[in-house]
Amino acid sequence: MSTAQTSRQPDALDILEADHRAVEQLFDAFDRAPHDDLERKATLVQRACELLSIHSIVEEELLYPAARQALGGAKVIDVDEAYVEHFLVKTLIEKFANLKAGDAGFDATFTVLKENVTHHVEEEESTLFPEVRKTGVDLMTLGRKIEARKEALQKRITDVAMAH
Repeated sequence: MSTAQTSRQPDALDILEADHRAVEQLFDAFDRAPHDDLERKATLVQRACELLSIHSIVEEELLYPAARQALGGAKVIDVDEAYVEHFLVKTLIEKFANLKAGDAGFDATFTVLKENVTHHVEEEESTLFPEVRKTGVDLMTLGRKIEARKEALQKRITDVAMAH
């Protein structure tokens, strides 16, 4: 048996945490981008918004309902708060439909998006994810569903981009 076969497959929370790291890398790249490199900034923002949109959808469709059912009681407040935080992130993402790199407010909007996402990630990884891990949720099956849904959403984004 090879080491690849003996190592544990990523579960749902591992997959979502990997998404968090990917978005954090985009935030860091944006922070390091020269102020006047508008093309780079636009590309980084577009990719971050795509990743965050896909991530939000899979959490809302798959993780949060499973967490709500498994946790029940007072811990559901963590799930409710996560939905509200997603709403705020999606609202900021929508602003980029009308903002272009170099426009007044472009960098500031991305900074506020970063701050909101960073807060959300910290809460999920320190509170919600550990609580979900303690439940009987089948995180491997949920992970396979998340991966399949992410692939379908990414394909849709690619198809739309290729059609234009």
